[in-house]
Amino acid sequence: MPINKKTELVIERTFDPVRSRHSVNGVTHVLHCHHYVTLYTQLAEDCAFLDGKKLLREVSEDAFFHILSDYYRKNGIETIADRITIGEQYYAFSGLGQMKVVCAGAGGGEVELLTSHVDAGWVKKFGQRDHAVNHVTCGYVSALFAAVFGVERRSFKVNEVASIVAGAERSRFEVVVS
Repeated sequence: MPINKKTELVIERTFDPVRSRHSVNGVTHVLHCHHYVTLYTQLAEDCAFLDGKKLLREVSEDAFFHILSDYYRKNGIETIADRITIGEQYYAFSGLGQMKVVCAGAGGGEVELLTSHVDAGWVKKFGQRDHAVNHVTCGYVSALFAAVFGVERRSFKVNEVASIVAGAERSRFEVVVS
C-alpha cells in the first residue's frame, strides 16, 4: 500500500541565534521537558484564585488550535482521518506523549494516551494521586477536535475520565460539544 504523504507530519525547524528562538513550521516554540510541565501544572493546581487549571486548558487550546489549523490549511490536509493522524503526530512531536483518537465525530469522541509525559513526570516527582493532571492535554484535545472539524475554539468540552497518574493503564478523555 502506498504511503500517504499527507499523513506524515512535516517539521521545518529553524533557530535564530541572535534572539535565541526555536521555530517549528514558522511558530516560535519553547523546548522543555516533562519535569517542567509537571512543575507548571502543579503551579496551576495551586492557583485556585485564578483557576489555573482552566487557564492551562485555554492557553493550550488557543495555541494548538492555530498551529493545527494553519498546518492543515498550508499543507492541504482535508480529510478527517488525515487531520487526526497529523494531530496525533504533532502531540508526540511536542513531547507530550503518545495519543490515539479512538473515535471522533462532530458531536465529540474519545481520546486515549498510550503514554503521557505529564503523568510520568508527575509520578516521578510527586507520586500517584487520585485525580487527573493533564490540563494541557485537555486543551490540546479540544483544539484538535475544533481544528479537525473546522469549528471555533471552545466548541468542545474535554474531560479526563481515567488517568495514568491515578493508576489507570491509559489516560482517557471524553469529548463533547460545549
